[in-house]
Amino acid sequence: MFELDGRQGSGSGTIVRDAVVYAALTGETLRMTHIRARRRRPGLRPQHVTVVEAVARLCGGQAEGAITGSGEIRFIPGARLADGDFHWDIGTAGSAVMLAQTVLPVALLAGEPSRHTIIGGLFQDFAPTVFHFQQVLLATVQAMGVRASLEVIRPGYVPAGGGEVVLRVDPLKAPLRPLQQDTQGQLGLVRGLALSSLLEEREVSRRMAASCEEILRNAGLQPAIQVLTDTRERPAFETVSAQPGAALAIWAESDTGCLLGADRAGAPGRRSEAIGQAVAGQFLQDRRTEATVDRYLGDQVIPFAALAAGDSRFRVPRVTDHIRTRLWLAKIMLGADSEVDGTGIRIEGIGKTGA
Repeated sequence: MFELDGRQGSGSGTIVRDAVVYAALTGETLRMTHIRARRRRPGLRPQHVTVVEAVARLCGGQAEGAITGSGEIRFIPGARLADGDFHWDIGTAGSAVMLAQTVLPVALLAGEPSRHTIIGGLFQDFAPTVFHFQQVLLATVQAMGVRASLEVIRPGYVPAGGGEVVLRVDPLKAPLRPLQQDTQGQLGLVRGLALSSLLEEREVSRRMAASCEEILRNAGLQPAIQVLTDTRERPAFETVSAQPGAALAIWAESDTGCLLGADRAGAPGRRSEAIGQAVAGQFLQDRRTEATVDRYLGDQVIPFAALAAGDSRFRVPRVTDHIRTRLWLAKIMLGADSEVDGTGIRIEGIGKTGA
């Protein structure tokens, strides 16, 4: 049985998400204590509860203590990974994108394809936007052999949530290929999406895009940001958002195959121009470090590299607590050794296969 203290490493919800996934994939019981004990609101939040319940259902297991506010869980995985259609509703603006990130590795190792409808927040601080998931993380792991897609049905923002996505996953037929990116190379066109919902009179989407593009052009880059205005008369997706909100994301691929991205959600009192400037600045900061993954992708790709067959190599803008924590968990729970050399990361994948 795996015994984990949630105060270790970053002390964040990432430990919960990775730990239940690895327990499901190894078949080992997990007991975790002091969950998020160092956070302002310790214990499981609704999004973490949904993660634990979702992974338990996907592996036919049991989750004891998985309630909001709980500081301890016991996760007992079942014997078989499930496929088929699933529906997960966080019930708050908690990140639907983080839930999609969590169920993806489990679904990859199931016997048949699966479809996951997830309801929650798609754009908020301290979580990746759905655009970054689609255009950066998903595109990166697709190059490693993942066959999956994510469709946005309805945008969702803080505080109401209510965003909806559909994640479709085909199971692996062979182990994932390692991610091997040693040099950043030359970046091509910087693409992007500027989305605002129910804010058309303030031209939020146009203003975010314009301020971001100006900074990128001054840095010698060529931006192409698509402006999306989500209204009741003309929804940007299948269904209009239930509340006003906004988000901006940009990304670019280099001639060596690296993907770098940056994003930011809107918030009350946060000017459109400030969002555009922040996203451009974040992108340029990561570019200047010669990293081959951006600051978010650097830790998001770790579980996939740990499951791949062979050594993954990539360079991060900086080594964060989240990165060190995820490397540690992959080591102790999966047996995936890793090495950190400056900002260079090497992960010895275990070559995990599915059903």
